[in-house]
Amino acid sequence: MERIPQLYVESSYEECFDKEGRAKVNCIIIQGNVEVRLKKGEKIPEFIDIERAKILKKEVYDRFHFYVDKYEHKMLCDAIVVLPDRRTEIRLYKGDELMILPVEGYVSTLIAGVGNRVRKSDAFAAVTTKKGEVHYLKPPKNGVVVFIDEFTNRPHYLYYLLPED
Repeated sequence: MERIPQLYVESSYEECFDKEGRAKVNCIIIQGNVEVRLKKGEKIPEFIDIERAKILKKEVYDRFHFYVDKYEHKMLCDAIVVLPDRRTEIRLYKGDELMILPVEGYVSTLIAGVGNRVRKSDAFAAVTTKKGEVHYLKPPKNGVVVFIDEFTNRPHYLYYLLPED
């Protein structure tokens, strides 16, 4: 069974903490170059100034598309995607523009997974037509796969790529 990445999105203090300062959900607090990870029920350390800190709460990974503008393909808030190895992270900032690449066809085969770096010359997916022809899809720019959205009503996927500069 494949492990699913974790998603942390920017949130408010009230959504993450109760009146005693205990975390309601797992969260990450970032203040300057200090980063504190809290599990549900843990208290905020005294050296954290809540007024200056940025709070990110753990969210269901499949809801990633809610934090991307549907028309401009930009991030609506800061987010961190923690990959299944639990050591590698992809940091996304409000306003980051993502490439959204559709994979449509009779039979779709995903080649690149979340966290994979894809170059312009690399295929990230293969599509088989009804005639049996295989077409390999390549991105217009180099980037990192951040999220793959799957639609259940037919073999159709959307790749969310963070382009490299």
